[in-house]
Amino acid sequence: MITYDRLFIAGSWVEPADPELLDIASPHDRSVVGRAAQAQPEDVDRALAAARASFESGEWRQTPPDQRIEVLRKFNALREENAERIAHLISLENGSAGWFTRAGQPGLTRQANAYLKAAAEFGWEEAVAPSDPESTVRSVVRREAIGVVAAVIPWNSPFSSATSKILPALLAGNSVVLKVSPENSLSMGFLAELLERVGLPEGVISVLPADRETSEYLVSHQEVDKIAFTGSTRAGRRIAAIAGEQLKRVSLELGGKSAMIILPDADVAKAVAGVKFGSLLNNGESCIAHTRILAPRSRYEEIVAALKELVESLRVGDPGDPDTFIGPMIRPDQQERVRGYIRLGIEEGARLVTGGPQIPEGLEKGNYVTPTVFADVDNSMRIAQEEIFGPVLTVIAYDDEDDAVRIANDSEYGLSGGVWSADEEHALAVARRVRTGTVTVNGASVAFDGPFGGFKASGIGREYGAVGLGTYTEYKTITV
Repeated sequence: MITYDRLFIAGSWVEPADPELLDIASPHDRSVVGRAAQAQPEDVDRALAAARASFESGEWRQTPPDQRIEVLRKFNALREENAERIAHLISLENGSAGWFTRAGQPGLTRQANAYLKAAAEFGWEEAVAPSDPESTVRSVVRREAIGVVAAVIPWNSPFSSATSKILPALLAGNSVVLKVSPENSLSMGFLAELLERVGLPEGVISVLPADRETSEYLVSHQEVDKIAFTGSTRAGRRIAAIAGEQLKRVSLELGGKSAMIILPDADVAKAVAGVKFGSLLNNGESCIAHTRILAPRSRYEEIVAALKELVESLRVGDPGDPDTFIGPMIRPDQQERVRGYIRLGIEEGARLVTGGPQIPEGLEKGNYVTPTVFADVDNSMRIAQEEIFGPVLTVIAYDDEDDAVRIANDSEYGLSGGVWSADEEHALAVARRVRTGTVTVNGASVAFDGPFGGFKASGIGREYGAVGLGTYTEYKTITV
């Protein structure tokens, strides 16, 4: 039993306003695996007051960038040393299969290294030559910290979501209040332990597990200068409205319903193997999952048959079992949500290739769903347009390349996507036509040096690398 009976506020562990602890249930069998304090508005007030005081004191924001980089480099090293512990905690509270939580640890290192590199090369202060050679005016452009950042993250990939925000925010000299989901109280409690050890000044960082009501209190607070949010598009719209009303800076990484285009010349075996990791990662609870599989009519049944074979070969079960590929959904309501979409797909007339709404045999005590593939899906169906957030794939036929691009772009979302082809340059040409923030070719990994984010309802702003770092700064021009 893991217990966090205090909250990490302003760099110290303090008594919460509400002493009652929340039970953290295992998605595998719904047993209680931990208990943790949850933040209330009074705790938010304390964290923000400390964050504001720390920012106004200037101790952290006026620390030279190279020294801020070294502090965050120390944090990254601590995280690497504790990678196995982090992977275990996320599997325990989220139900994410062990292969996924362990495989994600090197990705956290690449993400952090990209931010550290960007900070070392960043133009914190640059002289600008006048366009008029006769001018005697000299300009200096500075990039300065925004102020107090409210970082709000979802439950599905807590460490990655947390570090994608706190690293650039801190590197830029901001003070941060990180609001995490109640379900992630254990892994995020451990994150707070690591942050405590790196030597940040008092008040610079707080980590608060809290419910949605407290989250809204945080983002609406007058002491917040910037909101950095990852979560649902619905919640993102609400946060954008709050930010607009109060003129806060805001960045939003929201939902997705990404398409994987398999071109006629693609190696089907390789493309379907790519579905295993590109579409069913993290039990399907991933905003970047390629859940719409676009297949040419000339090879449609071949691809459907290969997907059926793949999905039926994947072991569903205890996330702690090394042979498990797909674990349970995080909560019973999420389990029922996914099963409801599977029933809806059948009602809409899609062909059920494999899976279904039944709970996998022998796993009735947990939040499990049966991985499912639908064929003969029309892109107008709800199962093709709405984010299901579970291991459910829709296979959509297309006539030609233009039709494939049209279908891929026929979505309110624009977060991710993929193209498979034997001709890499051809795939790249098709990828340029897809209206999403990220497109992978032949299963390539997402690069952390480049910006990450979405078009349309998938968000505002970008994360990762120099572009992501820049979203936590304000421009100041000084003319002499």
